[in-house]
Formats: sequence, structure tokens, C-alpha cells
Amino acid sequence: METVVSGIRPTGNLHLGNYFGALRNFLTMQNEHNCYFFIADYHSLTTHPTPADLHGNVRQILVEYLAAGLDPEKSTLYIQSDVPEVVELYLFLNMNAYIGELERCTSFKDKIRQQPENVNSGLLTYPTLMAADILIHRATKVPVGKDQEQHLEMTRTFGNRFNRLYNVDYFPEPQAFNFGNELVKIPGLNGSGKMGKSEGEGNAIYFADEPEAIRKKVMKAVTDSGPTEPHQPKPEAIQNIFQLMKVVSAPETFNFFDEMYNTCQIRYGDMKKQLAVDMIAFTEPMRERIKSISADEAYVSRVARMGKEKAQENAAKTIREVREIIGFKRF
Repeated sequence: METVVSGIRPTGNLHLGNYFGALRNFLTMQNEHNCYFFIADYHSLTTHPTPADLHGNVRQILVEYLAAGLDPEKSTLYIQSDVPEVVELYLFLNMNAYIGELERCTSFKDKIRQQPENVNSGLLTYPTLMAADILIHRATKVPVGKDQEQHLEMTRTFGNRFNRLYNVDYFPEPQAFNFGNELVKIPGLNGSGKMGKSEGEGNAIYFADEPEAIRKKVMKAVTDSGPTEPHQPKPEAIQNIFQLMKVVSAPETFNFFDEMYNTCQIRYGDMKKQLAVDMIAFTEPMRERIKSISADEAYVSRVARMGKEKAQENAAKTIREVREIIGFKRF
């Protein structure tokens, strides 16, 4: 059985893009593999060093992923900062990570352009913290997007370098998890790009959104003046609206508006009103589960403690063995 590790940042709520992206695969993976899913609160500090409510953000993400179906009995769901062994391995890996290779990391270059006023050492050593998250459980598979592939390659570099320096075969080479199917791309409401908080305010539909908030977002979705000839290709903004409708609406609803577009009879106001109704209905079950779980403080605390114990047991074994390999011994 493969050991799989994946992190979840506690910034922003769970939205449709998350749900139809990696999350659906997480739900399958937890039934087939030894999975460690962690809420990456340390990582979040590299870009948000002074969060207004870090604990509240972490709790909300924990609640929402439980509501989405992550099962703490099947997988290990934990909070990164609850496992101090991660930080110790992060330190050991930093001792053998070179400034030049960290500075060449694409994500570091991107971040210093995005936040020139906050170029901290956490940004520079982000790849070693990510490597520590993976190697602490000696993972063999990691679900990563295109933007994280370089970090995974660096994780292999750090693990192999440790093995070579200490003449051991301890850390395995983690590989990218191949889901075997195309992820469903969920577009945003702003006319271009994918759904996500980083794409701008009002671009994403969150499962915790109340119906009126969803309705307002959908009605503000970018459209155009409509087609001028039958079967005219749809511009990106319009294609996005139809893609969202394809996901949450009944096939006959989608087909009706598609026909209206192809015959130049489309009324975008009507289409968006229907999309809002269908979007509210689609998100309703998840929204109710989020409210129910959030209200059960004892259950949320129990899940967090259980995840901490399971993750720490495995992490402590790794650190104990790593310390022995390096040469740390008790007097």
C-alpha cells in the first residue's frame, strides 16, 4: 500500500474548484492508500505572516474537509503545527540545502515579485518545509499540481542527498500521484481563469456561502452582448458560464440554454437566475453538513487530537531514526 501525503492551506474556504479538483481524488485515495492529509498552517505564514485569526481559519478548513467526506478513521487528517517533528526534520534538511538551488526555485522568484515587501526566509526555504512534510512520513506518492512539480523534484533531491551523505537507503523517492483521469476544470465567475480566491473577489462559489451571497455572485458573472449569428463560438466568459451550468444543473437545463445561445435567443439574465438556483441547490447539502459539524465542538476537537496522535506517532519514529543516522545520541 502506497503512503500518500498532501497539504491543505488554511487560507480561503472550500469552493467548487477544490471539490472537483484534488478533493474528489482524496476521497478515493483514502480508501485505497495510507493517506496523511494535513492543514498547512506553517506554510500559510510565508505569505500571510500576521493572520487575523489563524486558529479560526484552521478550524474552518478542518470542518469543511470533514463535511466534504475526508474520514479521520480511514486517513490521518492533522494540523501541521501539531507535529513538531516536522520542524525538526525541516531544520535537518535545511542544513543540507544550498542557497543557490533554493534561489533558483520558480515559486520563490514568483513570490518575491508578488510580495517584494515580504521576502522572508520562509519563502526561500519553502521547498525544504514541503520536503519535511513529505519525508516525515516517508511518503511514496504526492498529489501535486503543475506549480508544485519542481518542489517535489527538490524533495527527491533532499531525500537522496541525505541518503548519500549518511550512506543509507532511508528516504524513498516520492513520485507524483497519477490520478488516471483528467481533473474537472471549474472556471471562475470573472470571465477568465480558474475558480479561486487568488483570482479576485467574487470569483469563487464557496460551500459555506449563504444562498443570497451565491445569488449575488452569479448575477455579477461576466457576460457579453450575446451572439450575432447562429452557432457562433462562445467567448471564454460565456463558455465559463455554460461550464458551471453543466456541472450543477440538469442536462435538460443546460441543453435548453445551449439551444437558446445557438439560435441567438439567449437571455443571460434568465440563464444566470437559473444557474443561481441550481448552484444554491447543489451546495445546500454540503452547507448543512458544514453547519452541523461546526456546531459539534467535541467532535472537531476529537478529530484534531486523533489526527495529531496518529501523525505524531509516525513522525516521531522517523525523527528518532534520522537522529540516529546523523549521530545524535543521548548521554
